[in-house]
Formats: sequence, C-alpha cells, structure tokens
Amino acid sequence: MATDENDENSGGKHVTGATVWLTGLPSAGKTTIAHELAGRLRDEGRRVEVLDGDEIREFLSAGLGFGREDRHTNVQRIGFVAELLASNGVTVLVPVIAPYADSREAVRKRHGAEGTAYVEVHVATPVEVCSVRDVKGLYAKQAAGEISGLTGVDDPYEEPEAPDLRIESHTQTVQESAASLYALLGERGLL
Repeated sequence: MATDENDENSGGKHVTGATVWLTGLPSAGKTTIAHELAGRLRDEGRRVEVLDGDEIREFLSAGLGFGREDRHTNVQRIGFVAELLASNGVTVLVPVIAPYADSREAVRKRHGAEGTAYVEVHVATPVEVCSVRDVKGLYAKQAAGEISGLTGVDDPYEEPEAPDLRIESHTQTVQESAASLYALLGERGLL
C-alpha cells in the first residue's frame, strides 16, 4: 500500500508497488530480463529496484552457504526487503533462483499478509540451454568436479507448479520476455 508520503511525492497520484519474483535455473536469463524490464519502467518514470541474488548474497546474506536451510534464510531475507520496498510503492524485480517451493511460498504468504502485490515468474529455460549459456562458469566447474550442489544438476530445483507467468527465454528475445512480463503487470493493474 502506498503511504501518504508516496502520494505527495508523486503529485497526489497513488503509487502501486509490487514484488516480481523471477525464479529459474542458473543462467536461465532471470537477471537479464529483470534489467530489461527495469529499464523500461524507469524510462516511464516508475520507481523500480532490482534485487539481484548475487548482490544480496554479498551484502545481505554474506556467510550463508548453499545448503537447504541457508538457501531458505537467504530467500526469506530477500523476500522481506522486497516486501518492504514494494509496500512503499516500488516495483521490485527479484531475479533469484530460490530453488525450493516452500521458501517461495513463504515469501508469497508474507506479501499476502501485508496486502502487497506479488507476482511469481518462472523463467523456464531448460538446463541444457543454461549449461551452454553458463554465464558464470558454474556448469563447467560442476562438470569438472570443482563444485557440487549446482541447482538443477546435482541439487534440486522445484519448478513452480502454477506461476503467474512462465517465460521460455530460449524461444524468444530478451525484449519479448520483458514485454510479456510488462503486459502481465498491466493486466494486474500494477503499472
């Protein structure tokens, strides 16, 4: 919900915030799509933040590992910050793997309890495509035995059963992916 302060800062116009959670495998295209959409929203004068999973791990969740409990803690921290921003009129784009359905559901429930809009997007890129993209070299390191616990390879990834939007980034351009998400936000009255 927008506060009176937000209304004043926007010339009396009500400002709607929302959390848009983009989940998917490493190198699925989550962050690329988020930044593309963020640029479009900023060009329209909207308040938008991207909570990148890697940055959050460095600054907010430093010291957490990649076991199930630490991953859950990381997702809850991100969800808390996202809800706080969204409840104050910011569109928050969250490109984070969040491999466990129960962790994502806990974030959704937090938003629901606070009356804050939440949209779950599954960037459904097959692991074969992600491993070719291998933006951070994780798949190559896993294949070489240098790391283990890679989501979708030797660690679980629980796909969303009923996301608000499923984007198959391997079959369309980044701009088309961002446009489909923009359209959904418009349909939901979140623009």
